[in-house]
Amino acid sequence: MTAIVNVFLKEGVLDPQGKAAHHALDSLGFEGVKDVRIGKQIVLQLDTDDKAKAEAEVKEMCETLLANTVIEDYNIEIK
Repeated sequence: MTAIVNVFLKEGVLDPQGKAAHHALDSLGFEGVKDVRIGKQIVLQLDTDDKAKAEAEVKEMCETLLANTVIEDYNIEIK
């Protein structure tokens, strides 16, 4: 089973990478971009066929290590 975790800064938290990318896109002539937020994606290969167990375990991983829940949100997709 594969778990895909997307981690991104919470709304209201300054995203300097996103601001730099937005500025660069503007400089390159891409005018239709209103905002850019930079995050990270973590792909985990899990040794289980139990989707509920996998989701619970990955949530615990996120809360413990993979995301800084003070300033970041995350979502989990189990495939």
